[in-house]
Amino acid sequence: MKEQIQPSTVRVFIALAPPDEAKEELARALRPAYSAYPRLRWNRIEDWHITLAFLGELPVAAVPLLQAPLADLAAANEPLRLALRGGGHFDERVLWSGVEGNLEGLHLLTKEVRDVIRACGIAFEDRPLRPHLTLARSRRDDSSSVVEAATGLAAFTGRPWQAERLHLVASNIGRGPGPIHYRDIEAWRFGAEPS
Repeated sequence: MKEQIQPSTVRVFIALAPPDEAKEELARALRPAYSAYPRLRWNRIEDWHITLAFLGELPVAAVPLLQAPLADLAAANEPLRLALRGGGHFDERVLWSGVEGNLEGLHLLTKEVRDVIRACGIAFEDRPLRPHLTLARSRRDDSSSVVEAATGLAAFTGRPWQAERLHLVASNIGRGPGPIHYRDIEAWRFGAEPS
């Protein structure tokens, strides 16, 4: 039996995830786009998330430093009421759905999350938050599908939902061919005492 070599780094981000009902509602609205633009690289519905902080590649040993402070942060915050709305694109390459609702609370939570990361001594690129849910990416030779799909999604208005948990997520992006997959390292319920 061949021994599997464990990577020394992991690609990490901190995010919120819509509940299944909200994702299914958006997936129904996207059905025409799925058919019309089969060459787009569609994200898996189970991987849809709203990134609060992208940390990039971290040493595996750095990840545990974040867990207790993020658990405390989640316990100290109440769930956010959000909704998915409309669609747009970044650079004609990335299709997204927008986020509305308690955006003030979302920005405050993002600031608190990023303060925790800095307090743990972890360096990351502190980009301004542009709340969105990434849905698909275009291939290099396709500059129109994302723009057209975003136009088709412009009228979408999802029902409000509660962001119940803060997620610490690992991704396999850049680790070989095939689709991107995400997995929770851990997730903490908002307003619940850490265990």
